[in-house]
Amino acid sequence: MSWTIQNPDVPDDPRGTGPGFADWSGLRSAARVEAAAACAAWALEVQARFGCFVEIGTAEAEAAGPLAGLPYAAKDMFDSVGRSPGCGLPAAADDGPAPERAAAVLERFDGAGARRIGFTTMTALAYEPSGVGRALNPWNRDIVPGGSSSGSAVAVAAGSVFAALGSDTAGSLRIPAQACGVTAWKPTFGAVPVAGAMTLAPSLDTIGLLARSARDIQLLAPVLATDMEFPSEPPARVALLSDAIEASEAPIQAACREAVEAIAACGVSLEQRQGLPAIDALSDPLFLILQAEAAAEHGGLALAAREPTLARRLAKGRDITPDRIVAAKAALSGATAPILDSLFGEAGALLLPVMPIRTPPVAVADPSSPDFHAATLYRLSAYTRFVNALGLPAVAVPAGFDDRGLPVALQIVGRPGTDGPLLALAAALQARTGWHRRRPSDITDFPSPLAQRGS
Repeated sequence: MSWTIQNPDVPDDPRGTGPGFADWSGLRSAARVEAAAACAAWALEVQARFGCFVEIGTAEAEAAGPLAGLPYAAKDMFDSVGRSPGCGLPAAADDGPAPERAAAVLERFDGAGARRIGFTTMTALAYEPSGVGRALNPWNRDIVPGGSSSGSAVAVAAGSVFAALGSDTAGSLRIPAQACGVTAWKPTFGAVPVAGAMTLAPSLDTIGLLARSARDIQLLAPVLATDMEFPSEPPARVALLSDAIEASEAPIQAACREAVEAIAACGVSLEQRQGLPAIDALSDPLFLILQAEAAAEHGGLALAAREPTLARRLAKGRDITPDRIVAAKAALSGATAPILDSLFGEAGALLLPVMPIRTPPVAVADPSSPDFHAATLYRLSAYTRFVNALGLPAVAVPAGFDDRGLPVALQIVGRPGTDGPLLALAAALQARTGWHRRRPSDITDFPSPLAQRGS
């Protein structure tokens, strides 16, 4: 079977209204030079429309390397030389000295020749899943962009960069991947260095990527996770968590089932399993750890006046006693092996939606809105947080569109260390479908080099 040949019958833009965005891997060398220049100029227009950057300015990079010239952005949570990250706060949390060294992931990208276009918006301290108030969703400004890596997802979705760094503590890469119709990689816990990055909950934090395609992430991932092998064959056997599909809204079910059918058509053996009881059982200990560690990291900040909602979130963790934290971590540690065996069986990967609900409107997710629905925020991460609780790798891939024409994503989850096969499976799916190349309807005037298909 072939895992890399693009299906010639799949159009760039399934609507047939014009070319979709190219991915970096499909561009020839000359086209890459043109596309990199186009991104640098286009980023200013993207910022004017969607507000996804906090700073635009190309950083110095090596002239050669495996990522030479690749335009990327970074969530505003990473140290760079002479610049402290804003971390989504309205003003710097302290007036300490500027960093003398860049975050490890920036050093690795810049050292491999990637070209940093700028730093992107994020929710305050990466502690909010909707992205409300930080950047506008290029598919529909009235729909949330997802959080907390909101600006990174918008920057990729709008074509201003080919990839963007973000973080994921309970779904902060995968949720915006669905909202904005891009691909996300949440690595195995500990595979990518966190030195020089803002921490939220150290036991759960993971640095990862948003990009146009899984094929591009296959190029980028070895630069970030230098100690990991990335085999190019997908798992031979995958399991669909059928109860997670059935518990989702109808448009989510329809899109994800179509994507699952495309995966099965790749020659992968598909079985169906039940997984929701095991997934749900992990939520309480994860939230306890997240709240306690976030409070320990940031609870001393004077946030009440500047970020009252964040201050209330942090306050929840201050009264959690050390013995409860120890018990929660022990519960996760003791449950990991039996839960993995229960979820996976003999399968090499799990398939389930990224979210059980359609990406919600801003009004529903905004605490200041009369239409605010707190339970909706909780449901955004209902299918993502178990991955962080167990330290698993996951890939979120575009899986079609809901009844409003907005993106839906499928989540591919593996056992620790199986990042390579997951990315290979995602690339196989995208070789048969065109969902990841479709551009938002508001992006009609993007520079032509960003739409070129290479060979």
